[in-house]
Amino acid sequence: MDVQGTVAAGFEPVRDAFVRNFERLGERGAAVAVFQDGRKVVDLWAGTRDVDGPDQGLGQVPDQGLGQVSDRLPDAAPWAVDTAQVVRSATKGVAAAVPLLLHQRGQIDLDAPVGTYWPEFKAAGKERVLVRHLLSHRAGVPVLDRPLTPAEALDGESGARALAAQRPVWEPGTDHGYHAHTYSWLIAELVRRVTGRSVGRWIAEEIARPLGLDFWVGLPAEEAHRVGRIGSLSEPSAVGGALRLRPKRSVSEAYRDTESLTRRAFGVIDPRPDENDPAYRAAELPGSGGISTARALARCYAAMIGPVDGHRLFAPATLTLARTEESAGPDRVLVVATRFGLGFMLHGPAAPLLGPGSFGHPGRGGSLGFADPESGIAFGYVTNGMRKGVTADPRAQALVRAVRSAASGGSAP
Repeated sequence: MDVQGTVAAGFEPVRDAFVRNFERLGERGAAVAVFQDGRKVVDLWAGTRDVDGPDQGLGQVPDQGLGQVSDRLPDAAPWAVDTAQVVRSATKGVAAAVPLLLHQRGQIDLDAPVGTYWPEFKAAGKERVLVRHLLSHRAGVPVLDRPLTPAEALDGESGARALAAQRPVWEPGTDHGYHAHTYSWLIAELVRRVTGRSVGRWIAEEIARPLGLDFWVGLPAEEAHRVGRIGSLSEPSAVGGALRLRPKRSVSEAYRDTESLTRRAFGVIDPRPDENDPAYRAAELPGSGGISTARALARCYAAMIGPVDGHRLFAPATLTLARTEESAGPDRVLVVATRFGLGFMLHGPAAPLLGPGSFGHPGRGGSLGFADPESGIAFGYVTNGMRKGVTADPRAQALVRAVRSAASGGSAP
């Protein structure tokens, strides 16, 4: 396995785990980056830029793209130092920083009704939905009575209009359930109403540019050549130490039931959009459509918990808000127990991070970004091979265990 990049002394277990992901878990192309106390200590990449390139390990690609038949020939272009990928819901963590920073600047009151900033949202029983409810998945609108077409989902208007008219499926503020797709339009419209700027523009101007991040919500055309193709991977078999993971029966049943909140929340866009489509990548979907390098994810989280080259995002009080538990227990959409702060998933069995104080966000199928203030660690992992899991991909978890071992001075598991 031709692994490129650098590893600081003491973090060699991360490189070993990264290699094993290709050898045992069917990784196709990926990158991982780690910062400690604002300094980059791991920056690795390997494999092919496109998931449909030659197999790097034991995994197989049953179909090209995302469940669609492709007429493309396999592309053997290697993953480069600046290769970026769609990171799905790992986008949510960076997007969550926007309302928190607006709160830090005195532009948003987290305890104000959303309707204060977005009057149309007060309709259909949502007048008491607070800004903090949007961030903690307590707003009660993870589904839409009528799913959006891909064109509507990407047009920047239809999603917000549909959510303004949508009646909650539970009393807002009383329970939580993952707003898998509707999070995009909730956050985007709130930011637009408060700042007059689109969420993608705000992130570009206030977060990505000052920190030098290769991260976009709304990919510029001139950067399109750097972005690889993502696609589905089969699950690894019980060979080479990699075990096939079986979801709990209740979770499987929820995904099969067409009337369940789970199925409806993940089916808010119907038919499923092609995430390799240039139109999808150019759209501003802060809940699922971000494009990033692993380095950018890790550097962004590093700036949330401390200075990075003189730039820091969160003041101490904002950092506390980000990782203070707002929602915990059985998730009405994901079925399993989840924990959320304000916009971030918190460490727990459903989404294991580095330690009890860690906060961040996974992307369905693989990618992960998080920070752990106690150790000073910030982490980013990006892959082009999507698996079925939502919150705890085995490849990401193998890397997290290696980081934990390295940060504590132990040996690799």
